Amino acid sequence: MTGDNLIQFEKVTKIYQAGDVETFAIHEVDLQIKRGEYVVISGPSGGGKSSILSVMGLLDKSSSGRYLFKGRDVTGMSRSEMARIRNTEMGFVFQSFNLIDTISVYDNVALPLRYRDDISAKEKDQRVREALMNVGMDHRLKHLPGQLSGGQQQRVAVARAFVGRPSIILADEPTGNLDSKSAEIVMELLQKQYKAGVTICMVTHDPRYTTDATRAIHVFDGAIQSEESRSAQHVSASEMATA
Repeated sequence: MTGDNLIQFEKVTKIYQAGDVETFAIHEVDLQIKRGEYVVISGPSGGGKSSILSVMGLLDKSSSGRYLFKGRDVTGMSRSEMARIRNTEMGFVFQSFNLIDTISVYDNVALPLRYRDDISAKEKDQRVREALMNVGMDHRLKHLPGQLSGGQQQRVAVARAFVGRPSIILADEPTGNLDSKSAEIVMELLQKQYKAGVTICMVTHDPRYTTDATRAIHVFDGAIQSEESRSAQHVSASEMATA
């Protein structure tokens, strides 16, 4: 493994058991993601895309194989160790936003910083306000998520994903519940993070949103069927939509 690899899968397999029936969600996947890449994983529904992202984000454990994050084997780590890596190294954007309805926009974005002892209270506040300003939602910081549109909620979710300054943002169908205009805005926000040096790994079924990727991976039946490396094009989401 080279020092540039942020993530490395070695024959990673994930099996779900239902009675006597075994279902292979991921089947012996070998995958590397280097620092600074923009990787898009596409494929049909049920093909294993989200399962790969869940294992990658330490939200689920593989059944076999090895997973190295920054050169460390995380396969046998404790839950607390995994939680620390998730909190300090990873940012997440989900299709369903996953905001907490009962707390404000400000407090939702602040959640990844809550248990960060390495950041002062003043810096936490500055980071939250800066993150919300960067997604154009600083004027809504006192609102509850239910008072926002779907597109606005996803912008808040993007702010939450990068407020901790993670090494990688993992996005699972981030435009899936959005209208086309809101989707363009969210994709432009992710592109902005990529240009700032953050590694992006995004799952999508929409071919329009693979254009910005430095590498496109197609998954079928839990296995990687093809990979395509390409030069970073930095095409905006609005340009993609009108192309």
